[in-house]
Amino acid sequence: MAAREWENRVAYLGPKGTFTNLAAQELFQNEWMIPYKTIPECIEAVAEEQVELAIVPLENALEGTVPLTIDYLYHEVNLYVVGEVLTPIEQHLMVHKKQVENWEKNIQGIYSHPHALAQCHKYLYYRFKGVPLHQTTSTAAAAKLVSEHPDDCIAAIGNLAAAETYNLEIVQPGVHDFHFNHTRFVILSKKNRRIELAEREAQIKTTLMVELPDDRSGALHQILSVFAWRKINLSKIESRPLKTGLGNYFFILDVLEDENAPMMNGAMEELAALGCSVKTLGSYYTYKHHSKQDIKKVSKS
Repeated sequence: MAAREWENRVAYLGPKGTFTNLAAQELFQNEWMIPYKTIPECIEAVAEEQVELAIVPLENALEGTVPLTIDYLYHEVNLYVVGEVLTPIEQHLMVHKKQVENWEKNIQGIYSHPHALAQCHKYLYYRFKGVPLHQTTSTAAAAKLVSEHPDDCIAAIGNLAAAETYNLEIVQPGVHDFHFNHTRFVILSKKNRRIELAEREAQIKTTLMVELPDDRSGALHQILSVFAWRKINLSKIESRPLKTGLGNYFFILDVLEDENAPMMNGAMEELAALGCSVKTLGSYYTYKHHSKQDIKKVSKS
């Protein structure tokens, strides 16, 4: 039987050279990958069967959860997480090669994704106070913009791959404020399955989105007790607005257990008995991005 047109296609937050692109390269062949401009476009591509999978950022070690990803998965689509990639994040300041000589005294603006600008806040504040900062849909989009305006003395913040892809010069490497930064990227699918490769971590994770039955005293404690007495460990709990009014929230739980385990089955039954609305994103393994950027390759002015 012939494969459907969308099978083996993987959407990622583009353009080429984004951190999402680097994370995707860990698991997928380049010819399978299709860039999209925004996170919702990536997610909708899976939901509408334009592609089989999508990889999008979910959480950064410094900036926390990516609200757009979480909210879209909760409110807009029914998809599953089938894998997770942890990628080290290193940000560099880059300019067009025509601007290398006098970039520091003539710089007119710095472009990047909002999270990247936030990750470099102290550097930008003390080094370029007063220089306009401009937000783009991705770090690679910022690099592409700089490459398309060679006569403008503007800079982008992004990774080494973006600099190489768009032929820019890295004039200041490692401009991020903290050097232990990582981002969680999740792989999304319409099917509740899991990607299994030899390089995966042994620990499996299940992500649940839980809405409490009502605003009564001790409701959240009851929910946490469902897992506590079963000795099921949670690696994360976070609230997000339900968008139905101030004070209304749902909770994201990362549970370190397989959703098919007997104790998890019991936990899900008890949550239902308590009147909770639960949306599961499925169980999945974590993969680490091994090809860390080589700062030694970066040229300095």
